[in-house]
Amino acid sequence: MKQIMIVEIGVAALFSFLSSGCNRNIKADSSDGDPPPVRVEHVGGATLITVDHPERFELATADRHTVSPELRVTGVVSADISRNVPVISLASGRILEIHTRLGDPVTRGQLLMRVQSADIAEAFADYQSAVADERLAVAQLARSKVLYQKGAIAQKDLEVAQQEEEKADVAVDNAIEHLKVLGADKDHPTPIVDIRAPVSGVITDQQVTAASGTQGLASPNAFTISDLSHVWILCDVYENDLPFIRVGQFADIRLNAYPDKVFKGRTGNIGPILDPNIRTAKVRIELDNPGLMRLGMFVEATFHGHDGHVRAVLPASAILHLRDRDWVYIPQGGSTFRRVEVRSGEMLASGRQEILSGIRPGERVVKDALNLQNTGDQ
Repeated sequence: MKQIMIVEIGVAALFSFLSSGCNRNIKADSSDGDPPPVRVEHVGGATLITVDHPERFELATADRHTVSPELRVTGVVSADISRNVPVISLASGRILEIHTRLGDPVTRGQLLMRVQSADIAEAFADYQSAVADERLAVAQLARSKVLYQKGAIAQKDLEVAQQEEEKADVAVDNAIEHLKVLGADKDHPTPIVDIRAPVSGVITDQQVTAASGTQGLASPNAFTISDLSHVWILCDVYENDLPFIRVGQFADIRLNAYPDKVFKGRTGNIGPILDPNIRTAKVRIELDNPGLMRLGMFVEATFHGHDGHVRAVLPASAILHLRDRDWVYIPQGGSTFRRVEVRSGEMLASGRQEILSGIRPGERVVKDALNLQNTGDQ
């Protein structure tokens, strides 16, 4: 009985030994069939990726691109102050008619408004009185000459008559000039004066209405006419950027309303006073108005530097945007690629992008960085 039990135990142990050996062989065979994984290593601050088939990842060479430094600021279209002409009435009185309104284009000599003025009536009265005095002085002088020739009066009496006639002439001339200053015509006596445009342009300010009154120079300007064929662009430039700008420097002007059109303007003035709140100075750009610019329009002004900078240019697909940073993959020889951080610049034509720092022209990188990144993440 004991012999039978010993034999059964031996058979069980042998079976167990054979089963464990088979399992080890099966596991070893299954591990031999798995492909080797992609290896990702972190060495210092760099990430290295090793792949089995590096030829699958096409490389691109960074091109050389020379650019000039640029400064972009915003501005507003403003009128050229030197081309703003106020329209005033020197004669005080009541405004009878208004023939133009704010925003209307006007031409030189065009009627703007009519004013009924007591000043004009008084000036005409002074003129007529001066003319009458002149006639009397001329008659007295002629009579004095006759009397002097006959010895009836002394020479000093003749000289007094000549002096009175000259004073009368001066009084008439003064009365005529007074009428001209008030805008009246001596040949058309009327208390109503016509106020006409002194220049051609656009009415950019209006301070009067029909039936209102005017007190001459004591009142605000009735109208302001601006010549908008030449305008100013007023830009705010931070004090740190002021060394980039010089008087006489040209700038590219783009209107927000017409972003596809570029105009050239010349820097005419850099403000000597900074805004204490936002630390900016007013920079004035002067240019001709092609007819599209309206006062108050927002613009973008681009100033170009003279010293060029050499930058690398890569296909946009070679740049990996990861965690708010930009990266490229540089081959390290064999099957290894190193991920390098770069700083991207402006987008160029044909899907290319500037690289401000991180690589130099002539270096080679993986053309499709996202493809390689996805391979490493698997």
